[in-house]
Amino acid sequence: MKKNNSKILTKRTAFYVLMLSFLAIFSVSCEKENEVVPEEPGSSDMTITEILESYGERKADDESMLKRGHRDRPTFRTLTRALVRTRLIRTVVFNELTVFAPTDDAFAELGLNPRNIVHVPNLKEILLYHVLGEPVFSGDLVEGFVPTLNGAAVEINLDDGVMVNDAQVTKADIRALNGVIHIIDKVLIPPDKNLVELALSFDPEFAVLVEAVIKAELDETLAEGGPFTVFAPTNEAFVNLLDELGYSSLDEIPKDLLTQVLLYHVVEGRVFSSDLTSGPVTTLNGVFELNLGTLVITDANDREANLVAELLNVQATNGVIHVIDRVILPEL
Repeated sequence: MKKNNSKILTKRTAFYVLMLSFLAIFSVSCEKENEVVPEEPGSSDMTITEILESYGERKADDESMLKRGHRDRPTFRTLTRALVRTRLIRTVVFNELTVFAPTDDAFAELGLNPRNIVHVPNLKEILLYHVLGEPVFSGDLVEGFVPTLNGAAVEINLDDGVMVNDAQVTKADIRALNGVIHIIDKVLIPPDKNLVELALSFDPEFAVLVEAVIKAELDETLAEGGPFTVFAPTNEAFVNLLDELGYSSLDEIPKDLLTQVLLYHVVEGRVFSSDLTSGPVTTLNGVFELNLGTLVITDANDREANLVAELLNVQATNGVIHVIDRVILPEL
């Protein structure tokens, strides 16, 4: 009888040990579930601005959190302050967009913070240069130029991760109620010169071109109109044209003829090299042929000009310039 009682006690002891072990495990599990662990912001229930603001609410700088593998995440106080100051906050809340969001550290590299960001000239244009007019996730990005709400385009490069101009996307595809955020490590700087100002900034390389534009009274159109794409001949190209046509100076070329020639170098809209295809290109005064493989333009008189590969896609506020090494001539 004692032997049987001993067996019963042994079984009961084992059962109690098992139950205590289970309760201990359950208790530890409950404690972990009740811990406040910061999650990465990003939710289809939050707007873009709400997500940007939420990144600054909880920073994992507590030693215990760091031990559990949580690190400081980026904050966007400067960006959100700038959006409020320029009254773009409503644009970002009520439209479906893609935002390339520079961190506070990215702004700090330029000496900018929430206190002084409001004094930056052209702040609204800079912010709009970080925004696409529709949600575009990283898997949908393609190499080339993408227009922003600024009007100018950013260049996407996918050779090593995702680059936007010279900024690296450090975290992509943060989904929001009204779009998507891609975090970048630099502030994107948009073009700040119109086509005429841009040509002058290359002076003296395009001094003759600017002189020709002024003589043809196209300077106001190219400065304030557009957007346009200009295939811009160098000074040397104009000197060679004078020799070819038998003129000693630009002043000897009739204004009407000069106007026709210049308009033959201008295409409506922003046409980047990634948008070009081989074949006919329609200008404001006729058509030329483009061989994209060799970067050669053939004009209406079967004369050839070369696109200068390292001087393509030079952006202005109202267009883009591609440099060519010869003045092309329309059918006269």
